Amino acid sequence: MSLSPKERAEKSAASMWANDDASKWAGMELIRVDEGVAELQLTVRKEHTNGHDICHGGVTFMLADSAFAFACNSRNQSVVGQHTMTSFLAPGKLGDRLTASAQEVSVTGRSGIYDVKVTNQDGTIIAEFRGISRMVKGQHFEE
Repeated sequence: MSLSPKERAEKSAASMWANDDASKWAGMELIRVDEGVAELQLTVRKEHTNGHDICHGGVTFMLADSAFAFACNSRNQSVVGQHTMTSFLAPGKLGDRLTASAQEVSVTGRSGIYDVKVTNQDGTIIAEFRGISRMVKGQHFEE
């Protein structure tokens, strides 16, 4: 039986999520995944805030990076991040519900480009992230 792209993405995500202790530890939730796309959410808790009493940039980056990971691993091929860049545009605040939406831009050979937008519950853009991925050996499940 052949899997649809969405089924393959969901099965890959389930396999990754089962071992993704870091994302779960941070309080992230996997909301949606499909081929080349993923959406994760996180509510900013007190332990996510920094000395300015706003969401630590590393937490915002981590949310974006996790969305990037689920998007680029959606084809049952092991993929890792090779390079990323993040622009912080507005602060996340205590209690904000942040959403990281990852979208594939291009895949050529073993390399991919993904854009991730992190927004709050009001639609304010908190950060924009670009990730460059690299396929490596391995799959998430036997196919």
